[in-house]
Amino acid sequence: MIFSTLLPFTLGFIWAILLNQGFKGSEFLRGVTLVNWIIPGTAIGFLWSWIFNGQYGVLNGLLMKLGVLEAGIPWLGQTGTALACVVIARTWQMLPWYMAFLLGGLQGVSLEQVEAARVDGANNWQVFWYMVLPSMKTIAFLVLILGTIGNLQHFDLPWTMVQGGPARATTTLSIEVYTTAFKNWNMGKAATIGTIWAVLLALFSFVYLRQVNEAE
Repeated sequence: MIFSTLLPFTLGFIWAILLNQGFKGSEFLRGVTLVNWIIPGTAIGFLWSWIFNGQYGVLNGLLMKLGVLEAGIPWLGQTGTALACVVIARTWQMLPWYMAFLLGGLQGVSLEQVEAARVDGANNWQVFWYMVLPSMKTIAFLVLILGTIGNLQHFDLPWTMVQGGPARATTTLSIEVYTTAFKNWNMGKAATIGTIWAVLLALFSFVYLRQVNEAE
């Protein structure tokens, strides 16, 4: 949940800053980036399962062709790499979502103040840290909370890719509830896990709603 939230948020913020420059072709790139967002999670799961497949995967084929590997690595069959593969796939899926919201926030930053800061000698990092980031604080926090809530509910991508395995390395709360209830037929335990899951979602939702009310 942590890496699947922070990684696409960071990359999406960087990409939003670049697209906000308004260079030639930026609108086209924005549209191309949003394609990932509209693809169903199940299709994305199958796509990345094919990329990371240990026998005929694209990644292994490319690395062996470059001479980096002598034999293929079962990326989705090892506890040390399976979670990283799911995080990469989730990042690829959600980066456009973060980019869209953060780009909207960046377009609300006063260009006059940015230009005035540059005239006073501020460099790019100073402009970002002292002007852009404070102006984006509210929307960035809300986007992070919404992303966290979404990842707490996440099911389709890790289930399609590895079904929570290997050795429960990629098991989320949603997968745990599903397998406990409908594979192990332990409804009592599944209900308990679901209650804990609901409480966590409620806590993040409360923080989100409180922040929205303060912003209004």
